[in-house]
Amino acid sequence: MLAAVTAATDLNIAKPGCLEDRCGNVSIPYPFGTGEDCYYDSKFLITCNHTFNPPKAFLANGTIEVTEITLDGKLRIMHYIAKDCYNQRGARTATNSPWINLSIEGPYVVSDTDNMFVGIGCDTVAEMQGRREDKNDRYQVGCISKCSNKQYVPNTCSGIGCCQTSIAKGIKHFDLSLYSYNNHRGIWEFNPCGFAFIIEEKQFSFFPSNLSDLQKVEKLPIIVDWSIGRNKCETLEKNRMSNACQGQSKCHDPENGSGYICKCLDGYQGNPYLPNGCRSMHFFFLILSLFYNFLLS
Repeated sequence: MLAAVTAATDLNIAKPGCLEDRCGNVSIPYPFGTGEDCYYDSKFLITCNHTFNPPKAFLANGTIEVTEITLDGKLRIMHYIAKDCYNQRGARTATNSPWINLSIEGPYVVSDTDNMFVGIGCDTVAEMQGRREDKNDRYQVGCISKCSNKQYVPNTCSGIGCCQTSIAKGIKHFDLSLYSYNNHRGIWEFNPCGFAFIIEEKQFSFFPSNLSDLQKVEKLPIIVDWSIGRNKCETLEKNRMSNACQGQSKCHDPENGSGYICKCLDGYQGNPYLPNGCRSMHFFFLILSLFYNFLLS
């Protein structure tokens, strides 16, 4: 009985024949994979770097660290924050302009629904310049945050010490920059730096202590949307083109970006990109019920 329950509840996530479905703390479901012929195409390659303990997952052969992959079409990645720091005399001591570049033809776009753009500081102009799926469609957004006394900075991101704004759909590339009106003179004691970043919205809460303690932070989480191919479901169906969706699953258009994603039909659960990857939840609950009755008998 226990073997039956284990078999029923063990939902495979990797392509059949591919043994590695984890990299450190990250589960790697197909269409992603770490080995040759274990991913849908080269854009879904995950490189597992074992020089870290535990190992870390990176997108393709690049430097974008992946901390979570979901079959809902989401990746959680870690990205650098922008910093612009000064000494007490107003001389700049450190600055950077982080950027990210997701291939125009690739399956990834920065999520507009899960992320927000944030600027932090009391003498801070924070900007993000980006490029959307059409490489000629350039985009810019920003916000200003000013204050003169930490005592009056609230625990909310409302423009006093912290400002925020939403981002557009379809962003493939962005770079972050910071400017200062007065080089943080007069506020240096509690806010020597300005900061700017894109962050997963539900991971962000502002506190006045952020005005200084973000100096110690290198990266923050961002959500990236992923999809398969460049064609929408209607185009695939109209032209009788094949898709990656397997049995008991259906093609869905993503809310952000091109291509499509697959989802198990109602009443099924699992990996819709694998043969027999979507399993009936009715059978799953039946096995659990039988096992529960077996324990009581």
